[in-house]
Amino acid sequence: MQPRNMSMSGVVDLAAVKAAQEAKAKAEQTRAETARQGGAGAVSPADLVIDVDEAGFERDVLQRSAEVPVVIDFWAEWCEPCKQLSPVLERLAVAYAGRFLLAKIDVDANQMLMQQFGVQGIPAVFAVVAGQALPLFQGAASEQQIRETLDQLVQVAEQRFGLTGLTVDPDAAPGAAVAQEPPAGPYDALLSAAVDALDAGDLGGAVRAYRNVLSDDPGNTEAKLGLAQAELLQRVQDMDPQQVRKDAADRPGDAAAQIAAADLDLVGGHVEDAFGRLIDAVRRTAGDDRDAVRRRLLELFEVVGGDDPRVVGARRALARALF
Repeated sequence: MQPRNMSMSGVVDLAAVKAAQEAKAKAEQTRAETARQGGAGAVSPADLVIDVDEAGFERDVLQRSAEVPVVIDFWAEWCEPCKQLSPVLERLAVAYAGRFLLAKIDVDANQMLMQQFGVQGIPAVFAVVAGQALPLFQGAASEQQIRETLDQLVQVAEQRFGLTGLTVDPDAAPGAAVAQEPPAGPYDALLSAAVDALDAGDLGGAVRAYRNVLSDDPGNTEAKLGLAQAELLQRVQDMDPQQVRKDAADRPGDAAAQIAAADLDLVGGHVEDAFGRLIDAVRRTAGDDRDAVRRRLLELFEVVGGDDPRVVGARRALARALF
């Protein structure tokens, strides 16, 4: 089988300006944190190739794609061409020294991911950059063709998204960087101040307090949830509900109108309506508008909580709408 989709043409669709700015800022923050810790966070060459399943896809692929391009190798044990291609990709992942991360997905064990990406046959290779997916090629390919495609991928990732990849240390123990986390600070006072601000109706003060916590501890779950809730309340406080719902009904293809109505839906307790509205908007829109709808939906997931069954179901529906 001849390789197809070896070109990176169309990758400009990934470069929504705001997404690029956010990805670049996150990459710069990661590099600064690594430097502050005296080089902590370097990965072992063994960490450049990972096995991914449906349960870990968001964490291992979507989230990681904000710091490094993730190349996905769809394969199966019975696939002979896969047995030829996979070792080449694994070797190149090490040779490129952290410029991309290789995620291997067994299609027999992860049928949903195969369907979401629209994989028609294997081997099939995709990439995810700053949360956006694009096909690279399907079928057998020479090492030279693969290298040319990877060169274009890492160039786009760096120039458009500021993603310069991972720091690799040959002497690092496998998995060591994943296990290292900066110690949490004493945030009780800041979190209490944020709650007090919310109770007093000072939404701006609550937002600032939560952001102060997250600037030092980006993974703080309580602050992330509180910030998402405070920002939602801040967005809807001056809305005219009747006008917002009329605009959404009159303009089903208007991303801004649907986003505003979804915010009202959620504040009113209509969680599934909010999610369904934005997933429908993802299907109707493209480019910057589609990316804006997707980002707002992810923000609303934060408000409800990632373990909520309604969020789990909506994530699956969003993946189907995107891919």
